[in-house]
Amino acid sequence: MSDRLLAVLSDELRPLAAQRLAAAEPVLRRLLAGLYGERADFDAWLGELMESLGALYAARPAELRALDAQRVAQPDWFLNQRMLGYCAYVQNFGGDLNGVAARIPYLRELDISYLHLLPFLRPRAGENDGGFAVSSFDEVDPALGSNADLDALTTQLRAAGISLCSDFILNHVADDHAWARAAKAGDAGARAMFHVFSDRDMPDRYERTLGQVFPQVAPGNFSFIEALDGWAWTTFYPYQWDLNYANPAVFASMAAALLRLANRGIEVFRLDSTAFLWKREGTNSMNQPEAHQLLQALRAIVDIVAPGVLLKAEAIVPTRELPAYLGSAEAPECHIAYHSSLMAAGWVALAEQDTGVLREVIRNTPALPAAATWLSYVRCHDDIGWNVLRAEASADGSGGSGNAGDGGAVRLARVARFFSGAEGSYAIGAAFQSTDPNAAHGSNGMAASLAGLQAARTDEERALALRRMLLLHGLALSFGALPVLYMGDELAMENDYSYQDRPQHAMDSRWLQRPVFDQQRWKHRYDVSTVPGTMHQALAKLVRIRSRHDALAANAPRALLADAPDGMLALARGDRFLTLMNFSGQPQSYALQGEWRDCVAEQATGGTLVLEPYATHWLERE
Repeated sequence: MSDRLLAVLSDELRPLAAQRLAAAEPVLRRLLAGLYGERADFDAWLGELMESLGALYAARPAELRALDAQRVAQPDWFLNQRMLGYCAYVQNFGGDLNGVAARIPYLRELDISYLHLLPFLRPRAGENDGGFAVSSFDEVDPALGSNADLDALTTQLRAAGISLCSDFILNHVADDHAWARAAKAGDAGARAMFHVFSDRDMPDRYERTLGQVFPQVAPGNFSFIEALDGWAWTTFYPYQWDLNYANPAVFASMAAALLRLANRGIEVFRLDSTAFLWKREGTNSMNQPEAHQLLQALRAIVDIVAPGVLLKAEAIVPTRELPAYLGSAEAPECHIAYHSSLMAAGWVALAEQDTGVLREVIRNTPALPAAATWLSYVRCHDDIGWNVLRAEASADGSGGSGNAGDGGAVRLARVARFFSGAEGSYAIGAAFQSTDPNAAHGSNGMAASLAGLQAARTDEERALALRRMLLLHGLALSFGALPVLYMGDELAMENDYSYQDRPQHAMDSRWLQRPVFDQQRWKHRYDVSTVPGTMHQALAKLVRIRSRHDALAANAPRALLADAPDGMLALARGDRFLTLMNFSGQPQSYALQGEWRDCVAEQATGGTLVLEPYATHWLERE
């Protein structure tokens, strides 16, 4: 079948393509045969797929092919300590794609090398889940610019050393996508791209074991679509129709759509809702083996056509289920996976002033295959989902209210209430609907508001809130991952309540953390007498320190030290670097062995180090 791919290439391109095929094509064929090999038309379909991949290979611009070659020669290029991400909505950060391009100097000022722009492709008309209901994978949202603007932006970002990350929504499309429109018009082939049932028999059988993503505003997993005269599988919202990956046409079409975007210069794809790709009766239809086969097949295709591209798994699942999304040396999957457990555990440590859950997460974090990494972060556009921590919350031995019987649910529910402003909390956030009525609700809010800045009334309270923010960012920056900053956190931006005036958003508190970039705060970013200036300069200092130390690279050794007090976290990075973090509102002491230099305070230290409340210390052995 590889001949079908090579046949469409020029003599110049064919040798390198043949080399890549020799490595990846056997894996690809095995994976696809496992998914679709029992179909009578499998060989014909696979031949057509390979031919389409050849056409996409031939269409790849020379500049991007050169970047591919450079990255193949250095497959761990994205693991070094100078990699730093920034995540933003186009409309909020720059207004449109050209406005984002105008902010490239600011991104470089922050030493950003990876820019994740939340959905900017043509969305569904009307409500569209913040752009995650995609109407066309081949068109930019007209409100944000044009395809030519996207091409210009990727070129400018590449020249500045910044890789553009785009969301690629794998699980579903909008109900006004061309496939959905054709299905509603009676096209049988288009209908087969989705899960559609003529009556409630199968939906009811599936529902017995399925969870619910949005039980309050979009209960159930199936929606009756009058034009289909049937029930469509709609995991998220009724206007987002789940794709049927048991149909090979879906996989081939989605792989081609991703590669067309890659040929426009997108270098990283956040693969949205990866856990939901394969449906199986009697299960929760999450994390099924076939979902991993699909992702591994997609990785093999990328390795053939565009090996400079990274795949990032958006799988918000418990720690024990994360490694599968990175695969293995024999079957690589995604290059990057969100470490949502680490993020949530950092916030738990603040609420409890105890690092038991955080330590348990770190202990459970497995070693990674080569050329793969975690993504670390403090906040994102979605809620903080506490339920990924149910195992750790019941097993950390701290004596909390979690136990094996309730899976830590009671304990995590208390943490969720804390970040909603209860429990005598400094936090100002909002509860989010839970997928499990017996579990903790998620929490929403900007990091500054959750850390106490919005509620602060004195200089001391403001200083403590900023320390908490820096503490969490210090964890993300020093853990050993690819850290990503969320737009506005570097300026300590607070909750945005304007969503309550928009009827289509008023029921979704995630819009609290989706503000418009604050120009006034940005103008004060150098002024340390202001809150945004204090936050910006302190965070920028941590970023500069990190960039100078190989010990803080994603793939550098990491060890959890057991001699820290309960309110502290101590991590050794290699044998010459130590990170000490106090998650308590009380001073904590730590006995240092030997002489060290405090990279943050810029002074020598040794003996017993006293950490002030919420302090962060990065120490290098003298």
